[in-house]
Amino acid sequence: MGGAAPVVVQSMTNTDTADVAATVEQVVQLAQAGSELVRLTVNNEAAAAAIPLIREGLARQGLDVPLIGDFHFNGHRLLADHPACAEALAKYRINPGNVGSGDSKDSRFASMIETACRYHKPVRIGVNWGSLDQTLVAKMMDENARASEPLDAEEMIHEIMVTSALESARRAQELGMAADKIVLSCKMSGVQDLIAVYRRLAQRCDYALHLGLTEAGMGSKGIVASSAALAVLLQEGIGDTIRISLTPEPGGARTQEVVVAQELLQSMGLRAFTPMVVACPGCGRTTSTLFQQLAGEIQSYLRQQMPLWRQSHPGVEKMSVAVMGCVVNGPGESKHANIGISLPGTGENPSAPVYVDGEKHSTLKGEDIAGQFKQILNEYVEQRYPAG
Repeated sequence: MGGAAPVVVQSMTNTDTADVAATVEQVVQLAQAGSELVRLTVNNEAAAAAIPLIREGLARQGLDVPLIGDFHFNGHRLLADHPACAEALAKYRINPGNVGSGDSKDSRFASMIETACRYHKPVRIGVNWGSLDQTLVAKMMDENARASEPLDAEEMIHEIMVTSALESARRAQELGMAADKIVLSCKMSGVQDLIAVYRRLAQRCDYALHLGLTEAGMGSKGIVASSAALAVLLQEGIGDTIRISLTPEPGGARTQEVVVAQELLQSMGLRAFTPMVVACPGCGRTTSTLFQQLAGEIQSYLRQQMPLWRQSHPGVEKMSVAVMGCVVNGPGESKHANIGISLPGTGENPSAPVYVDGEKHSTLKGEDIAGQFKQILNEYVEQRYPAG
């Protein structure tokens, strides 16, 4: 990660890490959805002891997705007491605000960095405005109060966030950690706050940066807020890994945060993960719900196929598919896509022309238009994206 490498999608489990079977199952789900890094809570002895077992369980399923250990308060002790955990993890996440205070903070932070160096692991130093180092806050607030031109409260919080991250990174380097093994994050829950902090951070360092709006919220609010903040930063070339921190609906899939992160990067043209479906919003011409049902079904089908297609048909993630609802824009959009179908609107001939690479391919009719269209899709993938 970092430099010219692609922006990486990260997610986090919400299972009890000590429950090995449940955690393995969720990591598999997240990885199959496209998460390239998965973070796990390591908060007690049982969780630390479970990490190597989780790694083994994933290996039995042929998955080598990197696991990140999320440490707070007692990470120094857990890493020291569980060397198998320290070795099995691909990266450690350290929150400098939750390591301790005074001399204990210095020794605990040093212990974690020294462990990371011993096992050749990178670290993410993750500052969060909900758990800032209160000693640093008090010191910088006092200095600001005595300044001839003090910053306002909002700017001061931003400066404390950045200072905490940079001072911790510098201390990690003094302890032997290479700069290219350090990732920084400054998580905030306000869109404008996040943008301001990361702009400030990016101007003052060359470390890899992890982006994420913390406590983004549930449903459309969380998706919109995260996208609004991260899109601005990504467009400016800021950010090397991202996470969309959504609160899942009760019973909802944890994988939604992965899908949103991928769709954000793909919509911006930064990466491609799965074929994109173009579909019209509907209007008075589209009184039938057939095109909506087909668009949803095809989008779900493409995502279901991607774990297999990603291995067997390289390049298929760049394919575009159009599912349109009437003759106004339907044929034109269908011709622009690799494969497109234009379903009939109100009063139109009850048939659905299909276009492949801009040319009329066939016209579908009957009760199984979805099945016929999937067959055309499969044939196209086999021919256009042969096995690598």
